[in-house]
Amino acid sequence: MITFADLEAAQRRTAPYVRRTPLIAVDPVADAHVWLKAEYMQRCGVFKTRGAFNRQLAARTAGELDQAVGIVAASGGNAGLANAYAASTLGVPATVFVPENAPPVKVERLREYGATVVLRGGEYAEAYEAAQQHVRETGALFCHAYDQPEIVAGAGVIGLEIVEDLPAVDTIVVAVGGGGLFAGVAAAARERGIRVVAVEPVRIPTLRAAMDAGQPVDIAVSGIAQDSLGARRIGAAGWDAARASAPVSVLVEDADILAARAALWQEYRVPAEPGAAAAYAALSSGAYLPEPGERVAVIICGANTDPTTLG
Repeated sequence: MITFADLEAAQRRTAPYVRRTPLIAVDPVADAHVWLKAEYMQRCGVFKTRGAFNRQLAARTAGELDQAVGIVAASGGNAGLANAYAASTLGVPATVFVPENAPPVKVERLREYGATVVLRGGEYAEAYEAAQQHVRETGALFCHAYDQPEIVAGAGVIGLEIVEDLPAVDTIVVAVGGGGLFAGVAAAARERGIRVVAVEPVRIPTLRAAMDAGQPVDIAVSGIAQDSLGARRIGAAGWDAARASAPVSVLVEDADILAARAALWQEYRVPAEPGAAAAYAALSSGAYLPEPGERVAVIICGANTDPTTLG
């Protein structure tokens, strides 16, 4: 399981390559104090850049990164962007397998980062299988979208930063897809006794389904946030984190996600993609109702979206 020490090591390793994003105070919700962790300002516009650098830098140090063969990733878009950017920065080639329905804005940016983009299948699971075949054929370093220790620890630095910038924080609200960000943040929160609210779309409840079944299970993937939260099941890291310290599990409707996304743009000029708006939707929809005076940090984890749809 990822530890607080793993987060500190990831923070030291990645500091020269990533941005420390701000924690921004916004309007209260139900008399609770609310901050937005502005991870949408991260390089590549998404939190996954942290894990990508942590994975690739750690592999390079360990002699596991072949400079000629490079890395491979499977992604609905954001993990691919992050790993392609990290590979470009470190001077190694990247191949990224994406579902055929990946947003064009993300596919175009992948190519801008110099990645070889391969469209494969209708959802993340099919792109993942194609990427695994590529690993077997080439020996490329596989960079998982959410379920490798270095990926999780890199993402968890976000929780570490929140704790450092707001030591009195009571609650951290985080969107869940495959569970890497949740697992990393949970490692930071567990150390300090902080509540974690795990938010999922009603149509992609990977964590809730696992909690109900007592183990990770496959689910159907659909809805407005499937390009970034569209894992078929919760990853091992996310499941381990949930068993270690059960989060508050919250589900939000697609309509609530869209309303939260519109509110973030109209009120704060935050260009959140739907998956990133899911966390704020927990508050704006009332799915999670904080106590008066509760200090709540909401992670807005990505901004790779078509700006013409922001309203």
